[in-house]
Formats: sequence, structure tokens, C-alpha cells
Amino acid sequence: MANTYSQIHLQLIFAVKNRQSLIRKEYKEDVEKYITGIVKNHNCKLLAIYCNPDHTHILIGLRPNVLISDLDSEMTPLRGEKRGALLFRGLKHHGYQ
Repeated sequence: MANTYSQIHLQLIFAVKNRQSLIRKEYKEDVEKYITGIVKNHNCKLLAIYCNPDHTHILIGLRPNVLISDLDSEMTPLRGEKRGALLFRGLKHHGYQ
């Protein structure tokens, strides 16, 4: 369709299980970079991101052809918890140290 315009803003909030403060200060920037990379790889626009110790806010300008489930499935490495520590196995895979 010619002259069609879509503007989709999506706010995602990811909470740590039982709202424990597991996102330590030294990991905050890495988590934000990791999520930024996922959003950019889907040709979407990251409008805002902020990691709190127990949850993360993400505001995305979503393209109409991108499935929310695709973004979510790539963020699953952030959900891996083991004895209170986040496993960032996806960070190195995506080029983040």
C-alpha cells in the first residue's frame, strides 16, 4: 500500500525472578549493550533502555514486520539464573566482552 505509515512503540519490562536484585552495577552496561544489539539486529529503533537491579525497562520503535516473540527469544540468555548470578552466555556470542 502506498502512503502507509506505521508507528509502533513497545515498552517491555523484564523482571528478575522474585524481584531479587541480581543485575549488579558492573553488569548493567553490558546488559544494556546486549539488548541494544538485539534490537538493532532486527532493524528496530531503541528509544530508551534502563537496567535496575531487579528489572529492565526497554522502549522500542518496532517495525510492523518484526515479531515480538523473535526479540524475546533472543533475550533468553538473560533469563538464565544460577544461584543468584546472571549467565551472560550470549554477550560474547554477540561481540560484547
